[in-house]
Amino acid sequence: MKNLNLLQLNKKLLYSFLFVIFSVPLMAQDKKPDYWEDIQKFKQQDSIAMPKPNQILFIGSSSFTKWTDVQDYFPKHKILNRAFGGSTLKDVIYRADDVIFKYQPNQIVIYFGENDLAYDSTLYPAQVAERFFQLFTMIRSKYKKIPVIYVSMKPSPSRKNLMAKYNVANVMIKNFLASKRKTRFIDVYHHMLMPDGTPLDDIFTEDKLHMNAKGYKIWQKLLKPYLK
Repeated sequence: MKNLNLLQLNKKLLYSFLFVIFSVPLMAQDKKPDYWEDIQKFKQQDSIAMPKPNQILFIGSSSFTKWTDVQDYFPKHKILNRAFGGSTLKDVIYRADDVIFKYQPNQIVIYFGENDLAYDSTLYPAQVAERFFQLFTMIRSKYKKIPVIYVSMKPSPSRKNLMAKYNVANVMIKNFLASKRKTRFIDVYHHMLMPDGTPLDDIFTEDKLHMNAKGYKIWQKLLKPYLK
């Protein structure tokens, strides 16, 4: 009887072990990659109607994602917005084939970097700038003559503790682009500050991170002269 109970116990342990071995890979398959739904949405849109060539491609994080009426701000231009909220430079580098290289833009406008520093307190501004350099190099390897615009990281009130880092990274990216042809650095950072150096308080939504229409008006004024 004792041997029988031991045998039954061993069988239960074996079944439990096999269940774990076979169920873990299935659970891993169910877990979607970051921003999977955003990318699938873009793919679905493209399958219905592939965007025409020679549009201005906006890529970025939520500051571009939430600019849902960006086309209305630039009625004389054709805008293709492929920003996905919450993303970082690392994310767009990983997703470049999905949100950049499948299209044939005539200009690329970029807003990234803010989340990189917000998500990882150990990052230095130079490391974020280096990520941008990598993205720019990738773009130039594919689109050698297309103009590239970088919109500086903004001074969000909810991220006041990161403003100094944003400013330093902005300067590094600005200096980098100064030596590159067909590029433009758009400094929105300093145009979103009050005289005392604090962020304007009437251009942001309640979360003090994203902008309202008044904030986007500032961006429109700064961007408009440089859009093709």
